[in-house]
Amino acid sequence: MAFVHLHVHTQYSILDGQSSIENLFNRAEELGMPGLAITDHGNMYGIKEFYKYAKKHPNIKPIVGCEIYVSVGDHKLKDKANRAYYHLILLAKNYNGYKNLMKIVSIAHIEGMYYRPRVSHEVLEKYHEDLICCSACMAGEVPRMILAGDMEGADRAIEWHKKVFGDDYYLEVMLHKTEVPGLSQDVYEGQSKYVPVLFELAKKHNLKVVATNDVHFVRKEDGPAHDRLICLTTNAYIDDPDRFHYTQQEYLKSEEEMAALFPDHPEVLENTLEVCDKIERYEIDRDHVLPKFELPKEFTDNIDYWLDKYKDIIDAGRNDEKGNYRGDDFCASVAFMCKICYDGAKVRYGETLNEEQAERLDFELKTISRMGFPDYFLIVQDFINWAKSHGISVGPGRGSAAGSAAAYCFGITNLDPIRYDLLFERFLNPERISMPDIDVDFDDEGRYRVIQYVQEKYGMDHISHVITFGTMAAKSAIKDVARISHLSIDESNRLTKMIPDRPFTVKVDGEDKEVKPTLKNCVKYIPELKQEYVGGTELVQEVLKYAVQLEGCIRQIGIHA
Repeated sequence: MAFVHLHVHTQYSILDGQSSIENLFNRAEELGMPGLAITDHGNMYGIKEFYKYAKKHPNIKPIVGCEIYVSVGDHKLKDKANRAYYHLILLAKNYNGYKNLMKIVSIAHIEGMYYRPRVSHEVLEKYHEDLICCSACMAGEVPRMILAGDMEGADRAIEWHKKVFGDDYYLEVMLHKTEVPGLSQDVYEGQSKYVPVLFELAKKHNLKVVATNDVHFVRKEDGPAHDRLICLTTNAYIDDPDRFHYTQQEYLKSEEEMAALFPDHPEVLENTLEVCDKIERYEIDRDHVLPKFELPKEFTDNIDYWLDKYKDIIDAGRNDEKGNYRGDDFCASVAFMCKICYDGAKVRYGETLNEEQAERLDFELKTISRMGFPDYFLIVQDFINWAKSHGISVGPGRGSAAGSAAAYCFGITNLDPIRYDLLFERFLNPERISMPDIDVDFDDEGRYRVIQYVQEKYGMDHISHVITFGTMAAKSAIKDVARISHLSIDESNRLTKMIPDRPFTVKVDGEDKEVKPTLKNCVKYIPELKQEYVGGTELVQEVLKYAVQLEGCIRQIGIHA
């Protein structure tokens, strides 16, 4: 017999999960598990990283999922009367299931965000195909009904999920009896009430049951650090007797530990293998799908002229790297890009280009054509030039895009790379196909107007901000743990001042080595901080110990500038 964890939270369950994805895979490998799921709360932020480490552990099948929030009524209603929601686990069986899961999660964030990103039963019914469904934890609909004494409601909920998901609907059991002295057994007592009833309902409705552990950290010894993470979430002190606690049993348990929880029901472990077997191995990476720029009618009316005029540049990218014809629309976009660029070159360089300017633009435009990016440049130049024409301040250009003479002629940048001897290859390398990245600065008020313009031109469903993840760095980890541990601000500042802002040099085996100023490195190599770590007051040692463990955890999300 073996076992697969199907309910797992990573640190992308922000300020709730502590597990790093790398450590989860390493531990699952140690335990000989054939699969591993990711089911973060209401989001799929960690999927790319999850697949990155899955490729390093080919013996472990990656199972992409999410613990979603299901509204009691219409997910679009946003008032206190409609705030209630249930938890539900969804797992993608294949790439189609993965797409449906993304759709569900996206709808939850776009339409159903009210305290939590929620979806209704109607959304689940519409996008259920190729998804496996598990009844989740004590906050799931069926456990809630059981604990409320509403057995008719529990039956109705089961029948609805069974109707929608069929044999891919599983009831989920977990038991978390805390071993922390003085900690309440409320969670375990609640689980002990509904779990036996779930087994009865499984027989009644001819359903299978899976064991899960609602994993929030990797190893048992990580429990106290996770407890402090929860203090940050709830803004509570570590010694507050009334604060929210996990049981510290929510770790990646071994098959043997899970079997010990359900000695009379070995099938609940076996059924996790059945679920794992239903999951196909599939890739989530796909080629970029670049948007098309709408060409003006006065240009397309005379398209044959332009296609002939810029034939050499079009030919450079007419076919992709596999020899496939990119299409008539692509060729037209290349031609329009050339027209815009050479019109701009007359403004920048005058009516006649010298040899260096002509060769540079020809090389750059052929490179852009060959790499398949004409529409990208047309879109960027369009919103930049719109901004300029509407009195919005636009930066002169920063980053590697300033090395492009074509970008200069498009009006994207305001620096002549030929004059300043800047390299185009730092921006777009002809030997390595990668997406261009143009950094553009607008004034604060104008930025919003530009975003509005792009949304109106291309549609809200085609526009998105890019997310950023803020992690606990060395100093912030100390300050966070110090605050919830009653360590004074003065003491906290004293400790953080020992941490350098830049990489520093240390002796390792008699040789100089530059190391990053992580807290783990600092308590090892900086003498005064090392002394505090091993010989400071009990409270200081405790703060540093848990700060080291929490360093790198995701603390907040933001919007990329």
